[in-house]
Amino acid sequence: EVEKIRIKITSLGLTESRITSDETIQQLFVECRLNNFLAEETPLSLPKPTSGQRIHYNYSTVINVDKEDNHAEREYLKSILLKPDLPADSLKFTVVSDPPEDEQDLECEDIGFAYVSLKEIFQKQRDIIEQDIDVFDSQDASAVIGKLTVTVEALHALRSVHEECKNQ
Repeated sequence: EVEKIRIKITSLGLTESRITSDETIQQLFVECRLNNFLAEETPLSLPKPTSGQRIHYNYSTVINVDKEDNHAEREYLKSILLKPDLPADSLKFTVVSDPPEDEQDLECEDIGFAYVSLKEIFQKQRDIIEQDIDVFDSQDASAVIGKLTVTVEALHALRSVHEECKNQ
């Protein structure tokens, strides 16, 4: 059985903020990043939801972390479990503003960040299933601009990596 981390980006809702009132922000997509290895993004960007509404991506991806082919990812997971002070122990979700078709001179802009701690999944021995996580404003890390509903199934892979650490 190939060990893997399953990630699903279900939906996004925004609270009233500079994002909801900014008319240049119209289409949003979500990127998910594991350290520096891997970035996956929702293939669709969807129209920005109005306050109280949600947009649904229902996007799933899998990160393989088996020994044979994905050594770097696996070593990174080991470092998360072995080095308690490692700051980057999280999957990072970035909400990105996709410029409209007719304004291609505008850049994609990161508007918010959300995090899932893999270390915490291991410590609590519990995957995150369809959970709302806070999205923080990219310009003000203390301000929550919305909720991202995600699933992160990593416990099986983390347990396996942990066993391997113990046996070394």
